[in-house]
Amino acid sequence: MTEHDGKTLSWSATGGCIELALHREPCNEIGTESLAELEQFVAALAATDTSPHALIIHSEIPAGFSAGGDLRELYHRSQEVEPSRRVVELRDFHERIHRVMNAIDSAPLTTIAAVHGWTFGGGFELALTCDLIIADKTARFCFPELRLGLIPGFGGIPRLKRDVGNAVIRDLLLTGRSFNATKAQQIGMVSQLVAKGEALRVARTTVAQLSKFDRYTVAAAKRFIKPIPVQELREEIEIVCDLFTRPAVEVALRKFVGSPDVMPYLP
Repeated sequence: MTEHDGKTLSWSATGGCIELALHREPCNEIGTESLAELEQFVAALAATDTSPHALIIHSEIPAGFSAGGDLRELYHRSQEVEPSRRVVELRDFHERIHRVMNAIDSAPLTTIAAVHGWTFGGGFELALTCDLIIADKTARFCFPELRLGLIPGFGGIPRLKRDVGNAVIRDLLLTGRSFNATKAQQIGMVSQLVAKGEALRVARTTVAQLSKFDRYTVAAAKRFIKPIPVQELREEIEIVCDLFTRPAVEVALRKFVGSPDVMPYLP
């Protein structure tokens, strides 16, 4: 797999493991530029040979794994196009990000999200595509979308429902509160809880253990235990697009963009 060093992320392959590093300031917000580079990544992943047996996704940004979708870009782009085009562009973006997420979710190798700090919204959803989440004690998980009159749109609800059940989703989504790493491990969302700054190192150690297993067997096991919730993912896009047309969403996004807070997405 050819190495790549982009504006928002980079990847490399060594020792049978692919590492995807997120490095867009201030906290890996996922916008059109990040999406384009993620699309390049999944295309390269699909074209690679069968030698890699694992993928680690991690962040090089001290603040956290990812704060989620780039809401400032979403708002400004919605103001630059005709109202009739807003939902069209929103749907196109979400269909593209869903294809990326599904590709990572179904990749025929073991995938690990090594997370720390803010793991919110779309960043949380990216972590949920992985087979394992290894979190350091600073990690916090949150779906703040209801504050904007929306729901998570990158596939997080169906994936979390698949992994831990509806009660957890209702708690995270309807209250907007965040879970710390300890709580996330207790409910089965996080597989390993480690000391501050140790998530990537532990992920690499885990990968060394995974190299003992046959890749074909791993792929077969994943197809059996981790089906893609296709219908629910489609329904999610429809709900997001419908909610986006409500005036309350535009008001909430305008307030978010105009907030004097350095990190207005914090709970």
